[in-house]
Amino acid sequence: MAAVAVDRPPVEDKVRTMKLSGHVGFDSLPDQLVAKSTQSGFTFNILCIGETGMGKSTLMDTLFNTSFESNPAPHTLPAVKLKSHTYELQESNVKLKLTIVDSVGYGDQINKGDSFTAIVDYIDKQFDDYLQEELKIRRSLSAYHDTRIHACLYFICPTGHGLKSIDLVCMKKLDSKVNVIPIIAKADTISKAELSRFKQRIIQEVKSNNIQIYQFPTDDDTMVKVNSEMNNQIPFAVVGSTDFVRVGNKMVRARQYPWGTVQVENESHCDFTKLREMLIRTNMEDMREVTHMRHYELYRKKILETMGFSDIGQDNQPVSFQQTFEQKRVEHREELQRKEDEMRQTFVLRVKEKETELKEVEKELYTKYDILKREHAEEKKRYEDVKKRLEDEKTEFQKRKHQIATQTLSTHTLTLGKSKKK
Repeated sequence: MAAVAVDRPPVEDKVRTMKLSGHVGFDSLPDQLVAKSTQSGFTFNILCIGETGMGKSTLMDTLFNTSFESNPAPHTLPAVKLKSHTYELQESNVKLKLTIVDSVGYGDQINKGDSFTAIVDYIDKQFDDYLQEELKIRRSLSAYHDTRIHACLYFICPTGHGLKSIDLVCMKKLDSKVNVIPIIAKADTISKAELSRFKQRIIQEVKSNNIQIYQFPTDDDTMVKVNSEMNNQIPFAVVGSTDFVRVGNKMVRARQYPWGTVQVENESHCDFTKLREMLIRTNMEDMREVTHMRHYELYRKKILETMGFSDIGQDNQPVSFQQTFEQKRVEHREELQRKEDEMRQTFVLRVKEKETELKEVEKELYTKYDILKREHAEEKKRYEDVKKRLEDEKTEFQKRKHQIATQTLSTHTLTLGKSKKK
């Protein structure tokens, strides 16, 4: 079937601005959107990447001020595994379906070359599931549980010397698929001077390796100043804790040491409050939007191009999805016909080869039959000659025997006659 041309109406370049003579009511659209979103709830998915014992589960508990189920992971796993847990949270009248994905066993193997493979495959799998739902004839995206990763918290070991090779390779593999936010885990284990130098070293290595980490948006005039300052604070140095310690007259979330107390929500002690402000309270929706509009669109574009779909034809003119589909269907039918012809020709050729082979075998069998028949005839003739010779010898023997018997009888008769005469 030939491709069907689609006539598109001309698009007006100019949009006229009109003044209203009275109140219409569409200024309530934001309120309607807020009400509908609040009723349906929100979805947010976080991927935590880091070595075992970096405090990933503790930080999640601290961020959302609750206690998620988590079991300590051993250091002896043969490969990296992704474990996801989904929770339904509610704050005031806002519902949040939160999915936390943990990379269990990351960096524990002797050969760390493939540590990122399971993570990349998992992210692609979530994109593919959403794409399959999107391509269905009967879609239900409103009820679909979106599991695409919106934020990736990459936990950096507080060595103070810079990033490891596995950190650079993994973040480079992920920067085009997910919003990567590097954070320094257990920041209370190094001094402030070491922490400052460590941050500078990390940013230098990230830039030198052209790793695109997530940047908080600066296109909103109301948030440009705060987000710009927070972009300069990356990577955040955080401390997590599920314990509460009395400091003065208040119970605060903190870690108690013999030398003092590290308060989690004290900005002079760590960057936890900055991370919570940027991740949850300010830019959660932006990360959801970037995931859908940038990372997912990039994956979708790659997959559709691999399948042969394109927005522009060979003549650099826009091509509709229907045209591309019709063209692919024609190409597919032609390919099937070509393969069918090839199979038919191959079948005919193989039949001819088999017939020739069978004829050669038949010819060989006839030749062997003629040889055996000739040998049999010769053997039969030889046996008949032997038989005739034996019969002749037997006849000759009988003849001689008869002659001898006759002679013997004659001699005996003569002997008897002489005896009587005497």
